[in-house]
Amino acid sequence: RSCVNSRLSALRFVLEPQDAVTVRGGVLQLDCEARSDQGVPVISWKKDGVLLSAVVDERRQLLSNGSLLVQNVLHSRHHRPDEGSYQCLATLEGLGAIVSRTARVTVAGPLRVVVPTESVSAHLGDTALLRCEVTGEPMPVVRWQKNREDLTLTFDPDSRVVILPSGSLQVSRVQPPDSATYRCLAENPSSSRSGTDADLRVLPEPGLVRALTFLQRPQKVTALQGRDAVLECSASGFPNPSFYWMRGDELIQSSYIYTRVMISVCDDPVTVIVLFFSLSLFSVPPQFLSYPSNTYAYESTDIEMECAVTGNPQPTVRWVKNGEAVIPSDYFQIVGGHLQILGLVRSDEGFYQCIAESEAGNSQAMAQLILLSGVLPSAPRDVAPVLVSSRFVRLGWRPPEETRGTVLTYTVFFSEEGINRERSVNVTEAEGLQLTVSNLRPEATYSFRVVAYNEQGPGESSEAIRLSTQPEILVPGPVENLRAEAASASSIQASWDPPSHTSGPVQSYRLLWTETSTGKEQNVEVVGQSYRMEGLKKFTEYSLRVLAVNRHGPGLSDKDMLITTLSDVPSASPQNISLEVVYSRSIKVSWQPPPANTQNGFITGYKIRHRKTGRRGEQEAIEPNNLWYLFTGLEKGSQYSFQVAAMTVNGSGPSSEWHTAETPENDLDETQVPNQPSSLHVRPLPNSIIMSWTPPLNPNILVRGYIIGYGVGSPYAETVRVDSKQRYFSIENLEPSSHYVISLKAFNNAGEGVPLYESAVTRSMSDPLDPSDDDLFHLFDKYPTPIPDTSTPMIPPVGVQAVALTSDSVRVSWADNSIPKNQKSSEVRYYSVKWKTSHSTSGKYKVNTTLSHTVTGLKPNTMYEFSVMVTKGRKSSTWSMTAHATTYEAAPSSAPKDLTVIGREGRPRAILISWQPPLEANGRITGYILYYTLDKNMPIDDWVMEPISGDRLTHQVMDLSLDTVYYFRIQAKNAKGVGPLSEPVQYRTAKGDGSLFLVSGRHGDSGYWPSDNNPIDMSSLNEPPIGQMRPPHGSVTPQKNSNLLVIIVVSVGAVTVVVVVIVALICTRRSSAQQRKKRATHSAGKRKGSQKDLRPPDLWIHHEEMELKNMEKPSSSAPSGRESPNQSCQEIAPVSHSQSESQMGSKSSHSGEALGSGGISRFDRVMWFSSSGADGDEASSSISTLERTLAACRATRTKMMIPMDSQPSNTRKLLHSNISHPHQEPKLYRLL
Repeated sequence: RSCVNSRLSALRFVLEPQDAVTVRGGVLQLDCEARSDQGVPVISWKKDGVLLSAVVDERRQLLSNGSLLVQNVLHSRHHRPDEGSYQCLATLEGLGAIVSRTARVTVAGPLRVVVPTESVSAHLGDTALLRCEVTGEPMPVVRWQKNREDLTLTFDPDSRVVILPSGSLQVSRVQPPDSATYRCLAENPSSSRSGTDADLRVLPEPGLVRALTFLQRPQKVTALQGRDAVLECSASGFPNPSFYWMRGDELIQSSYIYTRVMISVCDDPVTVIVLFFSLSLFSVPPQFLSYPSNTYAYESTDIEMECAVTGNPQPTVRWVKNGEAVIPSDYFQIVGGHLQILGLVRSDEGFYQCIAESEAGNSQAMAQLILLSGVLPSAPRDVAPVLVSSRFVRLGWRPPEETRGTVLTYTVFFSEEGINRERSVNVTEAEGLQLTVSNLRPEATYSFRVVAYNEQGPGESSEAIRLSTQPEILVPGPVENLRAEAASASSIQASWDPPSHTSGPVQSYRLLWTETSTGKEQNVEVVGQSYRMEGLKKFTEYSLRVLAVNRHGPGLSDKDMLITTLSDVPSASPQNISLEVVYSRSIKVSWQPPPANTQNGFITGYKIRHRKTGRRGEQEAIEPNNLWYLFTGLEKGSQYSFQVAAMTVNGSGPSSEWHTAETPENDLDETQVPNQPSSLHVRPLPNSIIMSWTPPLNPNILVRGYIIGYGVGSPYAETVRVDSKQRYFSIENLEPSSHYVISLKAFNNAGEGVPLYESAVTRSMSDPLDPSDDDLFHLFDKYPTPIPDTSTPMIPPVGVQAVALTSDSVRVSWADNSIPKNQKSSEVRYYSVKWKTSHSTSGKYKVNTTLSHTVTGLKPNTMYEFSVMVTKGRKSSTWSMTAHATTYEAAPSSAPKDLTVIGREGRPRAILISWQPPLEANGRITGYILYYTLDKNMPIDDWVMEPISGDRLTHQVMDLSLDTVYYFRIQAKNAKGVGPLSEPVQYRTAKGDGSLFLVSGRHGDSGYWPSDNNPIDMSSLNEPPIGQMRPPHGSVTPQKNSNLLVIIVVSVGAVTVVVVVIVALICTRRSSAQQRKKRATHSAGKRKGSQKDLRPPDLWIHHEEMELKNMEKPSSSAPSGRESPNQSCQEIAPVSHSQSESQMGSKSSHSGEALGSGGISRFDRVMWFSSSGADGDEASSSISTLERTLAACRATRTKMMIPMDSQPSNTRKLLHSNISHPHQEPKLYRLL
């Protein structure tokens, strides 16, 4: 038995690393502690599955207690060496190793304000809520200030002023002193943010009924199983609302939960508001349904280790042997989570761990495999009771059928029913086949089994038998009214009453107490009916029971009583205190709690004392929540000392030793990468190269370390990081007579600097050693050099190629030089393909048996790197060289974000829209498509669409209706297609407009307006411009003008018409006289040649392309004898609709000048002619008459040109809508 059991090791972790968040440039500490009954385990660490070495990176230190300390945490966009997954490895020499749970380490990011704090007003006695929503990793601690003084508040539902878990400040039953200026302050280990100042104004209560208003509605909450979940709900109203919670139809009475059904009791009626929301169980951590157990087996046999897990989501299962992943092969097979090992060999011995992982966490179970060289006995036969009494049982059995050697002893294992603890008793003689088991309880049921031992260890167990002891009527019954209370932190007072049935005089009482955590039991004989137990452990739970004793022995007992001693101040100081100089004026102090057995209660906070060296007096700070505290506002270039003490409700425990740190004189610059090292020297030896260097010349840029790269013909084969203070390094285990290229570059948190290159050829083994080389080796005693592992048993795959197939798949192929040239082998080889993005620290894996694999499920337009490893039997190669491939582009899979609509000052009909690119662009964005409408429920095909080319992030929309609600959506597009639409954004245009009002005909009018007779149709003033949306049928069109404005426009328009007619008549008469004179003195040829010198008439033609052309009269409309040079038209340059605002403003100013000189009113008459169908002659005649009128006007006043773009755009767009004939060119005439 001893031969076998001595090899079973109780190797286990008593402290495992936990997930941690640190800051860039900070200090990271991960704790780990393992114990074993066969020596002290050796602790080492893994990061992302790779064994860490403090020699490679001196920033990492392995503390004496097994904890890992990482100083000067590095973190940049493309270099994150300290972020990732960490595991602790505990090794027992000669037996094996186990790994701890996986701890995820992340570097904290900056805080971001989601909702700024806004000022609020609240009536006296009502509720006010000041919001402060700040996000970051990790979530920040929020505190509040009132008039720039800290509010010491916590989440206490009974308090009138509380800080909710979301960070908001809720003030209930508002009082006049609450009127003040508030602001929130958020901080995490990485940064801190101060919110905006917000005022809380307290208004007098008018006593009028106010409807319920929600200040904070309950939101859907997701939580891990076993965690706390807080549902927030806040409301105001008068009378003050009452809050109730219901879960289903059950009313919950708890002051720590907010309300689902909220009732505000008014005079009449009662307002009831029901809020429906849910508490969702997000995930359940992995849980084991069956565990692997310690296994004894013989060589060449097959075994199976069980492992079944459950959880939500379903966990994945992997196996680890002695800390290394088990790769499936011919001999190791994972089937349904169980591990099968076929054909056991001696090297298969060790510790096996089943590791279950999911998004909700990870868990593991461990078993030890021991191979036996001999044969164990079979089970003892015919186990039966010989004698059963009230206090003992005598058992008998027959020897095993197969002893397989000499039976050394027998062991009887027994346990009481209902108690999950088994005890054992050994026979005193090897040949004895009977054993008496004593000290049993009367009327109790026990289970017994027998095991035989030979030289190789314990054999098979017999079948268990169940026996019940006899009742004992002569001993006393159980005592009554057992009472116990904690008298102090180390004593318990117990008392009781005599039993109701004593079966004779009670001689004494036996008091037994057991420490529940360890099972250690003590007892004392008591004559009276009370006893005070002294010398107990502080804040420890004990189990008590009392037995009455008469002349027949101790009696029976009822169920045990549990009692805990009182708490006390901690008896030990916090552990692992570390100081980190963050900047020149701040120092961060970190620590771990005191050992659990010395806390003596619940730790409520920590007291940190600090003092400046050379200055008398100390200062204290209290940290209630965290295991760190940041001291700011310190003096530069000064030395400070710190000590920490833990606190319970009873007070402070002992303080730690003083720890000292010194602030620097100035902060070195880390906003830019370091410069190139100023020099690099190398000295080759047969198997090593000694290198030395000097730092960059600029001493004001911070250098956190150096990166050394080297390799045969390339400096990128191997990399080593060294500390910033190091100036020498020896590259070991090199090949003789080989050409190596070496690179050296400095780095800090901003990134890596420019490398400096050097090359060297190692000497041959036959070269004599230069004696001067020996003098260099003492330089490296201070800086040990890592020795790479050279025992790789297999050659890694070569020629790895990666070719993108689609936007989410890449085909990876490779060659294996360890098999014949035809790449075929009779042996089964497994190839592991690993891939990851260029900026990620962890990758994904896939195992197959062919020389190629297609990786699917990748992100579009993303570069990936691939590598391959080969496994044959129990041998594996290293990872191959990486190959890169970029997946093809795909259409955007997310919508543009942060769509914002902003009004233009002074231009109520124009808006400016801005947005940000989509998060998942999946390629280069080539443009955007903007949609807008008045009815957001319309199909998207009916919305107005405006394409936006290029990668612009702003767009201007013109000519919108006033005082109208619009809805906007946008989608991105690239070369592969368009992405999803954003959510609608609502915007209401302004009410005022300073543009001119133009009178126009309605859609479908085929004639024109006569000069004087037609009344003005005011309905056109309310029609939206072309290109904008009309309200749905049956809805009311928004009115642009009041009735008074309509009357003014009509009146001014009528006066203008009269004036224009009078001026036209006068001009016509003067023109007739001038024409008679010109016909007498000029010939037709001269008249024709003079047309080139004429200025263009005030005749404008507006068609669909917005071009301006000459007006050519039909010969039938004007006889040649009545022609005048003034009636001809010259070609006028077209005016583009997309002219800039500056050009439009310029032309408008010219129009104003022309109006001033001519004395014409700014109101114009816009006439529409359609020369289609039967109205062609009438239109031509009207045009001829109008030309003559214009020619006469030019003889009496200065000609003016008013481009169409200077007029309100409503008229331009209305003209577009009136074009009805596809073959006629509509013409617009404007009479000034």
